[in-house]
Amino acid sequence: MKIWAFIWILFPVSLWAQNTCSMRGRVTDQQGQPLIGASVYFAKEKTGTTAGSDGQFVLNGLRKGRHVVTVSFLGYQSLIDTVAINQNIFRTYKLKLKLNELSEVVVTENTPYGRNAQSVLPLQVVDSKFIRSNLSGSLMQTLSRLPGVSTIDIGSGQSKPVIRGLGFMRVVVAENGIKHEAQEWGNDHGLEIDQFGVERVEVVKGPASLMYGSNAIGGVIDLKQISTPERNSTGGTLLLNTQTNSDLYGGSIKFYKRFNRLYFRSYFTYKDYGDYKIPTDSISYMTYNIRLKDRRLRNSAGYERNGKLVAGWLGKNFSTHLSVSDNFSKSGFFANAHGLEIRTSAIDYDHSAHDIDLPSQQVNHLKVISNTLGKIGNYKWNLDLGYQHNRRKEFSEAVAHGYMPIPPDSLERLYDKRTYTANMKVEMPLWGKHNLVGGANTEQQHNEIGGWGFLFPEFDMQTAGLFLYDNVSVSDAWKLHAGARFDLGKLKTKAYYDWYTTPQSDGSEAYLQRAEQLNRVYRDFSWAVGVVYNQDGLTLKANVGKSFRMPTAKELASNGINYHMYRYEKGDASLKAESSYQLDLGIMIKKEKWYVEVSPFINYFSNYIYLNPTSDYYEAQQIYNFSQSKVYRLGGELLITYDLTPKINLSADAEYIYSEQLSGMKKGYTLPFSPPPVVNLAVDYKFPEWGMLHKPILGIDVKLAAKQNRIVPPEKKTAGYGLLNLRAGSEIKLGALKMELDVQLNNVLDKKYYDHTSYYRLIEVPGVGRNLIVMLQIPFGN
Repeated sequence: MKIWAFIWILFPVSLWAQNTCSMRGRVTDQQGQPLIGASVYFAKEKTGTTAGSDGQFVLNGLRKGRHVVTVSFLGYQSLIDTVAINQNIFRTYKLKLKLNELSEVVVTENTPYGRNAQSVLPLQVVDSKFIRSNLSGSLMQTLSRLPGVSTIDIGSGQSKPVIRGLGFMRVVVAENGIKHEAQEWGNDHGLEIDQFGVERVEVVKGPASLMYGSNAIGGVIDLKQISTPERNSTGGTLLLNTQTNSDLYGGSIKFYKRFNRLYFRSYFTYKDYGDYKIPTDSISYMTYNIRLKDRRLRNSAGYERNGKLVAGWLGKNFSTHLSVSDNFSKSGFFANAHGLEIRTSAIDYDHSAHDIDLPSQQVNHLKVISNTLGKIGNYKWNLDLGYQHNRRKEFSEAVAHGYMPIPPDSLERLYDKRTYTANMKVEMPLWGKHNLVGGANTEQQHNEIGGWGFLFPEFDMQTAGLFLYDNVSVSDAWKLHAGARFDLGKLKTKAYYDWYTTPQSDGSEAYLQRAEQLNRVYRDFSWAVGVVYNQDGLTLKANVGKSFRMPTAKELASNGINYHMYRYEKGDASLKAESSYQLDLGIMIKKEKWYVEVSPFINYFSNYIYLNPTSDYYEAQQIYNFSQSKVYRLGGELLITYDLTPKINLSADAEYIYSEQLSGMKKGYTLPFSPPPVVNLAVDYKFPEWGMLHKPILGIDVKLAAKQNRIVPPEKKTAGYGLLNLRAGSEIKLGALKMELDVQLNNVLDKKYYDHTSYYRLIEVPGVGRNLIVMLQIPFGN
């Protein structure tokens, strides 16, 4: 009731102003490409709007008379126009690229459509408005609304990205050019990234090893914090968020200050959430019926504290940007998922929905990133440096297992990882038609372990890569892309012995060696060739290439029980680097009212690495061996949007993936965690301005997921399902204050369903129940 009262207060009715007109228009670049998000500001009225779909804007309620209009967009020269408004009018504004300041040249990467039209690989671009309108428990869950993107979830706040069915170490998540390096190998390890601090996300679907190196064999999620404040400005925003399903409350406050060339930005985020609810009263797992109190998944509560400081200097031919961020989270694991402790545990898991009891995890991620950019004549260069320290602790009740005695404390595992990164890139326009990009990347990792549990040993890893990429403008419509890259990687693991003794066949006892010291060197070439045709709203794309991925320390040297996944995992020191060959095609048709995009792909792995379940057991846990096999994959995405009227927009997107193992013990099977075909249907209706509500919108989403019967044992077949979701949003103007309100109601019917790629699917835990999400953004400053 408190939330509904909060929303009701923000929706008063006011008298409709008399003697007013409206102005409609469109903002584009010099080539006629729409500048989505461009600002249109009326100084006299102290009001404005932003360009939406196809660069179009509308502003109602303008008083008759002469007005000064300022049209601006990051990276483009602002345009000032004086218009006489005595009736409803229409204007078209074409902005020119701003070339006087390097920082603004760099941050402008054209509109989302323009970026996709220029990219040889399928690319989707979303901004902070998309994140607020589709907000979920984590950034990756929010991005799963995009076709071709899904997640492997654990609870309501932890998730791992999956692009076209490939996840874990096959997808790179980067922040301003630096790969995010944490403990990405685990199903239960989320990404330590604050979605409130992200301004734009670019999702590359397909192998992007040329620019990002080994782990980008499946795709890239590139996070951008790119905006710079206006000169001599001070201000910020306050974000408030609440969710009913997990009793979440939280917020984020951002502050910025800019002088002439020097600027500062900062933000701090906090959120706290309780055990989340699922639409069932009990769960049946391994013949054990688990009753739930108030339909809550006990011990799934947690909290986060995130902060960032940024300092930057903007020059005409030189700019630099330094950011320091720290993300901390603590959360519980579902008490019945970690060895079913609740049957023997003395912990009262139902005492409070916000308690964090054992088992639990605590993660801290410190990140320092330096981005420096320069320009010498027509040549542009940038240097990215990064330092990351990820410290992860997993806690569990001290219980004896096998020959292991009762541990001295609850620290089951500790992973302490430090990463140093350096990237250099030079852009060289040559001979009028060539835009040559060359660069080098290097990274060093050092990972220490601790605690009484063992899964894989400590390791050191060094990688280095050189690449050269050329974009050739054959004509105004045709562009050719070609590139090559060489990577060299070295991985060294340390030997490990149990801290307790195990009886031997001769009656003696010994400290068993669980991991031997390994020294592995991997080297390989990646290459890609592509072509793009872009003319009069029609874009055709084709790209073929080879990419590779180094095995991880876990794949090579793991030898222990993973209680989170109810299995014993064993590595293989003889694993080779993965090699992947892929063909990507694309068709994009853009007209005045509709847009169609089709992105099919064909993929072949000569030696895909996967966990293979065996018939052997150790301490009652089934043994899984890391193995390799040949794999064939195909699929793609379809996106259609149509403006039925100026106020009604229809959209539909679909994704399909087929995969099959062509060799090995699982020949004929698909790959683990393969997402089923999914279709999303949406209708958006733009309401007229009403009182303090400006640009109000209501959306209805329907998600249809097909059944997934193609599995890899011990995966379970998953039935299809349909979910109904509602969205609403509006700007709210109170005098000079302009706020933004976004409201979602997900799983409106509180339907019980199973997400095939969920971490908890293996223990019959359904998806999240009905959830009301409210987000309010309040700006302040000049």
